[in-house]
Amino acid sequence: MQPEKILYETSMTAHGGREGKVESADGTFSTNLSVPKGLGGAGGDGSNPEQLFAAGYAACFLGAVKLVARTNKVALSEDTSVTAKVGIGPVVTGYGLAVELTVLLPGVDRAVAKDIVAGAHERCPYSNATRGNIDVVLTVA
Repeated sequence: MQPEKILYETSMTAHGGREGKVESADGTFSTNLSVPKGLGGAGGDGSNPEQLFAAGYAACFLGAVKLVARTNKVALSEDTSVTAKVGIGPVVTGYGLAVELTVLLPGVDRAVAKDIVAGAHERCPYSNATRGNIDVVLTVA
């Protein structure tokens, strides 16, 4: 689904692939990359694309959770959080991703929390981008 109007855009440039570096065009973000041992690499202190994807998805989904809660007049605790677990593995055409989002909504009734999470999954740009491509498991903790 293509946005009707772009409100913000950014760009990142990768050098060296999974054993290189990524940096933003505006210079506000730069990190080294390492291939995880699980993918045959040496590990190391660099990040990897799956971690970066998980970080972005978790932050974006939490924003959507807050929007849905605010719209439904549900107060959220400062301890509200989203943990995104991203896995990578072989598929017929190469490699694919698996995602689980665990949402912690302390003090919110479980049924209300499930409705908030479902609404966030409909609104989150990451969820919209992955829908139909990646199975995303939603867990309310």
